[in-house]
Amino acid sequence: MAGLVCGRWSKWVVLGLWVVVLMIAAPMAGKLTDVQKNDNAAWLPGDAEATKVSELQARFRADDIAPAVIVYERAGGITPADTARATQDAAAMGRVAGVTGDIAGPVPAEDGQALQTIVPIKVDADGWDKIVDTVDELRATTGAGSGGLSIQYAGPAATAADSAEAFEGIDGTLLYTTLTIVAIILLITYRSPVLWLLPIISAGVALTTSQAVIYLLAKNAGLVVNAQSAGILTVLVFGAGTDYALLLVARYREELRRHDDRHEAMALALHRAGPAIIASAATVAVGMSCLTLAEVNSTSGLGPVSALGIVVGLLAMITLLPALLVIFGRWLFWPVRPALGTAEPTATGIYARLGARIARRPRLVWIVTAAVLGAMSLGLLQLEANGLSQADQFVDKPSSVSGEEALARHFPAGQGQPVVVIGQASSAAQIRSAVAGTPGISSAGEPVVRDDLALIEGLLADPPDSDAAMATIKRLRAAVHPVGDARVGGMTAMTLDINEANEHDNRLIIPLVLLVVLVILSVLLRAIVAPLVLIATVVLSFGAALGVSALVFRHVFGFAGEDTSFPLYVFVFLVALGIDYNIFLMTRVREEAHPHGTRRGALIGLAATGGVITSAGIVLAGTFAALGSLPLVAFAEIGFAVAFGVLLDTLIVRSVLVTALNLDLGRWMWWPGRLTRVRDEPAPTEPERDLEPVP
Repeated sequence: MAGLVCGRWSKWVVLGLWVVVLMIAAPMAGKLTDVQKNDNAAWLPGDAEATKVSELQARFRADDIAPAVIVYERAGGITPADTARATQDAAAMGRVAGVTGDIAGPVPAEDGQALQTIVPIKVDADGWDKIVDTVDELRATTGAGSGGLSIQYAGPAATAADSAEAFEGIDGTLLYTTLTIVAIILLITYRSPVLWLLPIISAGVALTTSQAVIYLLAKNAGLVVNAQSAGILTVLVFGAGTDYALLLVARYREELRRHDDRHEAMALALHRAGPAIIASAATVAVGMSCLTLAEVNSTSGLGPVSALGIVVGLLAMITLLPALLVIFGRWLFWPVRPALGTAEPTATGIYARLGARIARRPRLVWIVTAAVLGAMSLGLLQLEANGLSQADQFVDKPSSVSGEEALARHFPAGQGQPVVVIGQASSAAQIRSAVAGTPGISSAGEPVVRDDLALIEGLLADPPDSDAAMATIKRLRAAVHPVGDARVGGMTAMTLDINEANEHDNRLIIPLVLLVVLVILSVLLRAIVAPLVLIATVVLSFGAALGVSALVFRHVFGFAGEDTSFPLYVFVFLVALGIDYNIFLMTRVREEAHPHGTRRGALIGLAATGGVITSAGIVLAGTFAALGSLPLVAFAEIGFAVAFGVLLDTLIVRSVLVTALNLDLGRWMWWPGRLTRVRDEPAPTEPERDLEPVP
């Protein structure tokens, strides 16, 4: 089967098929942005209380509304001219496209130093994509203020506009940043001016194809795609795809030193490296698919999007890339061409020497390494994954945050983001009384009745994104649930529901992913001990990465905390992707254990794969570090934690900890499989020529 994609004639067939696929996929891939859903429903838990309230609100008004709150502020006190200007602005803003309904204000603050105008903006199916244009036109209408009068924007519309601008161009920014990072690392790794292009071309084809498939599913099958999942897709396809390419090219280069015919060499490389690559991709895809069980829509949508990207990336790397490599021939490796009969450099390279040193006292090495990783995990004590306030969501302070601060200085904290309570119309008076009597609610509006439902809005006494406001929502729900089957929604309730759903997803999906990975490793390695040991190292590596990240976020970057989804995302990416390196290493150790025993096989496996695993880890870390180019704290935190975790995994956990455990446990690593009965040869404590892998 391996020879089918790299045969003398079949390689051209494979190339031709991929060219046809690319021609069909490219136009659809360019439309992926058109089917993205970045409204609240695409992020909220599907069955959350705030989601249901948001759906019921449609019965009270034809359009979904996001208010923009314009704050006019003068430290010395608002003048009559300021009031006249705000009044004129309100009239002009009513003519802006996207503004709907009555504009409220300008309303003076009690301290006389500010005015506020509330502008309702229509945000239907297309409105969330257009809200940036509407807010920009409003800003152009009011101007920036002058003569000591400042004009600032707050409220859900301003926040949504800043978020949309942060996500604007995310695909292009990530793509070009990722391409640059991968190209530089591949140039350094291969030391060839040409070879690096083929993995990038193959990954680019895989990304375009996967985007087209996802576009079709989003348009015709209801798959939820948003800016977050589309951006992460780029990172995953390039990162994981390049990893698979590195492993295949490394094995191909080995075989070129043993076989004169490059077609035969590639067929053998695919035969030997293919199972590890396929198992690795299957692990990542299945692990990502576990996200579909998440309650948060954005997380559940990320699962199939990521899995599809990994599967398409795998297909490209085991079909298109091998065909391209044999088409272009050995000259691709210039200036260091792997000629027939030349020595395998890994046999006496740095990882052969590292393995020999570990072999002197493997038990001491793994105990000390595990202890250091455990100490690094203590940083988890400073992890505060309780959610990020609006002010803390951005790396730099956007204008909406400044607007909210100005609003809070002069008006009730919940102004512009009211709590929405909907219940039975027959109980409207009782519901309003319950709302007004709840501690943390400063006032309750008159009920608005439509058919059999009543809507009551309440103002929060605390800032809408504060912990105190979240506690008020919990008290309010306890107070109104028994009255007229009332339910509580609004922006604060949405945030609370998302945080609670993320906590549920953490408890459900993290153990599930561990179980899935354990099962796959057990089937692949045909053992029980080895998978358990490897899972333990993965968990230890995850804890260390999260611990160090928490300390860096707090004391270096100055971030206020972490999003509630942060532990889950980092875990899934680190475990699902980090297990790649376990599979790359352990399948090679298992292969070499048959003739040599596990201890000697561990040294051969480390020597043969250490370099490529390190290169793969650096590429993957670099691609995730590209997330740091976005102005959002949540992305920067995920990017740093995954990048650091991958480097820790490749440089320390795989190379040192797992190798030391292999050497210490020996053949018992494969219990109860047949390799347990293969006698271990002594592990040399100095690199030797006979560590070269056997053909």
